[in-house]
Amino acid sequence: MRSTPSRPRSMPDRAGPSDSFAIDLRGVTFIRSGRTLLDDVDLQVGSGQQWALLGPNGAGKSTLLQICSATTFPSRGTASILGSRMGRVDLRELRRSIGFVEACHPLGSSLPAHEVVLTGATGTIEMVPHWVPDDRQHERAEMLLKSVGLEDAGALRWRTMSQGERARSLIARALMADPRLLLLDEPSTGLDLVGREIMLRTIDDLPSTSPGLTTLVVTHHFEELPRATTHAALLRAGRIVAAGPVDEVLTSEPVSECFDHPVTVERAADGRWRASA
Repeated sequence: MRSTPSRPRSMPDRAGPSDSFAIDLRGVTFIRSGRTLLDDVDLQVGSGQQWALLGPNGAGKSTLLQICSATTFPSRGTASILGSRMGRVDLRELRRSIGFVEACHPLGSSLPAHEVVLTGATGTIEMVPHWVPDDRQHERAEMLLKSVGLEDAGALRWRTMSQGERARSLIARALMADPRLLLLDEPSTGLDLVGREIMLRTIDDLPSTSPGLTTLVVTHHFEELPRATTHAALLRAGRIVAAGPVDEVLTSEPVSECFDHPVTVERAADGRWRASA
């Protein structure tokens, strides 16, 4: 099945930016070394919504996430994150309100889990020399570890953690600064079946443990979508194929168009998705 992505389904007409959007991308294009990685992308993510971003390899998902994290500027178009338009605000200040979880966290030393979480307060990879967290910060770090299911984290150190323990500690780290937007880039990468389920339960609990938090999860696998997902976007060849309420977007027709192959999508009684080609 060969086709050119049509006008995205469920996408609003372009208008002015709105503070009700945690992410507001209008005509965003990104070009690197002469190659167009994102092409005229419109995407509006409402505050407090839980989004999933799916698409084949090379679709531009990581590039889109970098723009949403206010670390990469679009080549053309406008990107407003948490009501602040990139290019008109102090990005260092804006990034304090954004939590970003990547599967490959470049931590070299074997910090205890508690200190891994504390680095989220400073936005650094390692603990800042001579910085002494106050009691409130220590208490928040402990609370967050418990909230992600690491109640007995005292003996855990980065180098000896399982992949699942690392993934959950990184979510706690991202929440340390009490962000308004949480971006998760394939958080289940490398996890076994049990580790993946614990991770998904942690993400599913975020709307109750962190009320008002907006999340955007990038994944390749439908079975890794949290049940709490409210909206979804499909990305193919740098263009949005469909975006909107999850039960409208994650259906067989738009998913087949996105992956350029017949795909059957089903949502099971337990609220999880299944896809077969």
